[in-house]
Amino acid sequence: MKAVGFTEFGGPEVLRVLELPTPEPGPGEVRIQVRAAAVNAVDALQRGGPGSPDAEPPFVPGMDAAGVVDGIGPDTDTDLRIGDRVMAIVVPSGAHGAYAEQVVVPTESVVRAPQGASDAQAASLPMNGLTARLALDTLGLRPGQTVAITGAAGAVGGYAVQLAKADGLRVVADASEQDEELVKELDADVVLRRGAEYPGRVRAAIPEGVDGLLDGALLGALTARAVRDGGRVVTLRGYDGPGERNVAFEPIVVFRYARERAKLDRLRQQVEEGHIMLRVARTFPAEQAAETHRLLAKGGVRGRLVLTF
Repeated sequence: MKAVGFTEFGGPEVLRVLELPTPEPGPGEVRIQVRAAAVNAVDALQRGGPGSPDAEPPFVPGMDAAGVVDGIGPDTDTDLRIGDRVMAIVVPSGAHGAYAEQVVVPTESVVRAPQGASDAQAASLPMNGLTARLALDTLGLRPGQTVAITGAAGAVGGYAVQLAKADGLRVVADASEQDEELVKELDADVVLRRGAEYPGRVRAAIPEGVDGLLDGALLGALTARAVRDGGRVVTLRGYDGPGERNVAFEPIVVFRYARERAKLDRLRQQVEEGHIMLRVARTFPAEQAAETHRLLAKGGVRGRLVLTF
């Protein structure tokens, strides 16, 4: 099968088309004929190395796949059937990643694609949607409480705004001037200018501070100022520094939800119910993966970049 990956770490130019053996599903697994794979910032981190000292090339990135079921492992209990349109979260390891014509995943990591969504749209949801879901679950806020979200125009932040609203929370989001209308369209209650001054702006708008914060913009320690005494901040890149006024920082890793099938399927339902808007910026043939990584590195992409097979 064709895949896109790399045999040495480096810049986008190391990505190339590879020929790899077709994977076979084992017990409890299904194989997906991939039609679309979303491009994530974590893919670029993987490409940049140094990676696990025990891993050997080639390496295939990619954590989001959408396509059709084309294989079911023996003794596998699943309601999926050959030919079903599906989406899946993929935990990449070595040559196993979503940038491939076929990928094998556990049944707990794959659900049917949302009705009416294209393959590219379906591929935009699993990893970032589950990250947003995990972040909100970690904050554990109750309906009526207030959450602040940085990076609200981004992939994780955008889903977090919509999921928080569906949870009955009041959302205070950040946005640049050019993204303000987009974030309002996502249904944030209060939109404040993004940047290092955002926490202070939150305090000016909500003197007591918000109940919790999702730091999608990686502001780190600065975010504590926006949160009430004893509140919580969820971080996405491992930041867990000490917080002032008993504000707790809690890093999350989406792998915790990689086999939470019910949560992934609930995301599908919320798309169909109109609570989640799927945003695809551009699609590219898989052979142009290096270009998608260059565009992602430039920043400012609104919506997902998606490879098609």
